[in-house]
Amino acid sequence: MGKRVSIAAIAVLAGAVGLMAAPKAVLDDLKCFVSGQPAKESKAADYREGKVFFCCGNCLKKYTDEPEAFATKANMQLVASQQYVQGACPLSGGELNPDTAITVGQAKVAFCCNNCKGKVEKAEGDEQMELVFSDKAFEKAKFAVAEEKK
Repeated sequence: MGKRVSIAAIAVLAGAVGLMAAPKAVLDDLKCFVSGQPAKESKAADYREGKVFFCCGNCLKKYTDEPEAFATKANMQLVASQQYVQGACPLSGGELNPDTAITVGQAKVAFCCNNCKGKVEKAEGDEQMELVFSDKAFEKAKFAVAEEKK
């Protein structure tokens, strides 16, 4: 009987976890991070606890063939599509100051201070993206799944 109860409990927990999925992505003006064209809801891949979106099957295939090459841009798109929210400064891990908010890639991000903001503003292109959205920075910034809006 103990095994039956455990299996039933696991099934209930699995169902509950499924109910706590990431919120629906906001695709308004969202661009495919491979081509820069408008992203389509029908061209998506699972990533972390959300989805990343592409303009076409070719870009989706490029991503699925080598997802690690696109990790930084995929992290940015999770934030830009409002599936993930920021919890700390991506450079220092410090408390966020809303007055330091800027847009990096397609996502609005904030920093702990103007020094961190300035460092990112001075960087260009992929270097700027790496500072804010690399896997290391993503963890330091405590980006997490956004709560579903009711």
